[in-house]
Parts: sequence; C-alpha cells; structure tokens
Amino acid sequence: MTTEVPSSSTERYRAVQDSEEFGRLRRTVRSFVFPMTVAFFLWYALYVLLSAYARGFMGAKIIGNINVALIFGLLQFVTTFLIAWYYSRYAAQKIDPLADAVHAELTAGDTPASPAGTDASADKKSED
Repeated sequence: MTTEVPSSSTERYRAVQDSEEFGRLRRTVRSFVFPMTVAFFLWYALYVLLSAYARGFMGAKIIGNINVALIFGLLQFVTTFLIAWYYSRYAAQKIDPLADAVHAELTAGDTPASPAGTDASADKKSED
C-alpha cells in the first residue's frame, strides 16, 4: 500500500507554499508568536529567578498571608489567559483572512462532493 500524494496535488501544495499569500500568512503568525513567546518566557524566568534568589522580596507579605510570590504566581495565570485572549483577537483580525485566502487558493478548481445544484449541509438543516 502506497501513501504517495498524486503529483498534481503535490504541485498545488508546493505552489501555495511558494505563494506570496502563504509567505504573508507565515510572517503574520510569526510576528505574533515569537515576540509573545519570548516575552512570556522572560516573565516566567523572572518569577523563577526571583523565587530562587530573592527570597526576602518574594516572601514579603502584602496583605495577611498573601506575599509577593503568590501574587506573581497568580499573575502567571492571568498573563496566560490574557495572551490567549489577545491571540484570538489577533487571529480573527489578521491571520484568519490570510488563511482563508490561502485555503481558497489551494481549493480552487476542486469539484464539490455533492451533486451539482444540491447542498448536502442545506438538506440536512432542512430535515432538522
């Protein structure tokens, strides 16, 4: 059993990969992912290093038994959720339109799976 992709499909994928739109999509993704990853890693490394080497500072009590280390630890979670939220907005505004264009370029010329003039998903919805 062979799993080779037909050369026409291979050529289409190669053409899309070499296209301007795909390059723009990759640059757009990288322009968000790499800086955000570096920023979050540095923020996490600061937390770890302060916990290891600045115990007096991290152990300073803010309110009751809540100290700086606990606040920094909770801020790690807050930061994670903020980055995820920001990425979803960024993706919807900048990445998704480019991905849709690349997808349209890749699927251009495909034949629909359902018979001409019918839409299987529309038929299913009308039955519900």
